[in-house]
Amino acid sequence: MSSAATQRAILPEGWPTPRGYANGMVAEGRVLVTGGLVGWDAAGVFAQGFLPQLRQTLVNIKAVVEAGGGQVEDIVRLTWYVTDIATYRASLKEMGPVYREVLGRHFPAMAVVQVVALVEPQALIEIEATAVIGR
Repeated sequence: MSSAATQRAILPEGWPTPRGYANGMVAEGRVLVTGGLVGWDAAGVFAQGFLPQLRQTLVNIKAVVEAGGGQVEDIVRLTWYVTDIATYRASLKEMGPVYREVLGRHFPAMAVVQVVALVEPQALIEIEATAVIGR
């Protein structure tokens, strides 16, 4: 059972509606948290380039959430770590279709942080997810 019915975005009165994310989320159910997931496949082979790694990272998040009994709509938070914020910003237009292909039009609370490096030297992006799965 999905927690979609027991989850909602939080928008303080008078704040503009964010595009592509939520300022906050309220949910009820079992909490599933992922580790930092990167853009490699099950064999440990990295996709080449920022957007292909983003796509694979999102696919990996979806797989972990589904393996835990949830679905994409159960995700309440994504924390993105990127090694180059300029590349992230330059890719914004292309990221939308990649994101929607994997996670649809579900936009949880999100944060993006530039880091000096990630543990995996080939990784350009790492994302942690939090999902709240039905009661």
